[in-house]
Amino acid sequence: MSPALHRAAYAALGLTDWSYDAVECDEADLATFLDELGSEWAGLSLTKPLKRLILSHADTVSELARDVGAANTVVFSRRGRHVENTDVGGMVDVLGPADVSHPVILGAGGTAAAALAALRDIGAAGATVVVRDPARAAELMAAAERLAVPVRLARWPEVPPTATVVISTVPSATAAALPENLWRPGTTVFDVLYHPWPTPLASAASAAGARVVSGFDLLLHQAGHQVHLMTGAPAPLPAMRHVLLKADYTGL
Repeated sequence: MSPALHRAAYAALGLTDWSYDAVECDEADLATFLDELGSEWAGLSLTKPLKRLILSHADTVSELARDVGAANTVVFSRRGRHVENTDVGGMVDVLGPADVSHPVILGAGGTAAAALAALRDIGAAGATVVVRDPARAAELMAAAERLAVPVRLARWPEVPPTATVVISTVPSATAAALPENLWRPGTTVFDVLYHPWPTPLASAASAAGARVVSGFDLLLHQAGHQVHLMTGAPAPLPAMRHVLLKADYTGL
């Protein structure tokens, strides 16, 4: 959906000579692809598995992207390639007034590191991270140290009953295996997935009276931050949201 989102933004901003297209590029081809880009390029959005690799191909890296250990945005200027992480800002936007006194993150990948940074920016003093294999959480723990956020690792599916906000960064089938009695009114449950929606996790949490946030809003807001970085103009979020609502995502 990224091309549709960005094109809708350019149209609303009157940038009729701007374009945005999806490009297939694997890790082995990233360096060559970057070197072949001309001066007409304003920026790039990146998805896995390029979010970590791009840090080593940048001229400058934002403090946030460095601390998270991943970037999803490249902005080109006369000073070269600058990389940012707008996933964090998008998460901050969608979590809004969530109570972060006892936050929990499910999973330990790159998205979990961005979630940790977002919780820090909202005011969380630390977080519990629930993982299936603690040995695979080394990169997340390194990010936590850079972000200066204390993390307690818990083994799957040990979600503390005191959790005030739960951010799921794991596949839908994995989250679906969690006990349904985990969820309760007053808890914010944020599933970073958005298609198909609702996920089993979102359905269970909603049925229990929890506040549910979807990856739909994350997709929208992180793209909004990218639009601002690339164009210098405030992102026209209503126009961008409209194009997402026109997509066939049942339940959104």
